[in-house]
Amino acid sequence: MTDRIARKLEELGLSLPEAAAPVAAYVPIVEAAGMLHLSGQLPFRDGQLITGRLGDGVSLEDGQAAARACGLMIVAQLKKYLNGDLSRVKRIVKLGVFVNSHADFTDQPKVANGASELMVALFGDEGRHARSAVGVPVLPLGAAVEIDAIVQLG
Repeated sequence: MTDRIARKLEELGLSLPEAAAPVAAYVPIVEAAGMLHLSGQLPFRDGQLITGRLGDGVSLEDGQAAARACGLMIVAQLKKYLNGDLSRVKRIVKLGVFVNSHADFTDQPKVANGASELMVALFGDEGRHARSAVGVPVLPLGAAVEIDAIVQLG
């Protein structure tokens, strides 16, 4: 699967960022009972945090790109934790998507699709997952999107 994901990333013109270090007192991943619980991941593009509020200067398309960037960071964290062996990923179980939103912005599910579609593109049917997508008034460091995940190991 690791090779398949690398090929798919190349086909999509994407690459994994370096797994980000925690910005506070937590660890990126906790393993419990065959499940990996990933802390919220922020969106980075070319090493820069994607910031702003959806519906207030950040477009839906930019929000989807930020969610995709969070998805890439999730995969980067998985790859680091699993010592490069993404074949151990059995299923993407759930994504929790938090969207920095103006009070009138209601397209959080469409923003979240940026990450959801990436997971299916990379992991196939094993990438189909449950999800929540919620609007929040602010995120750490002013990030546009933050996503956490639960992943089953095989």
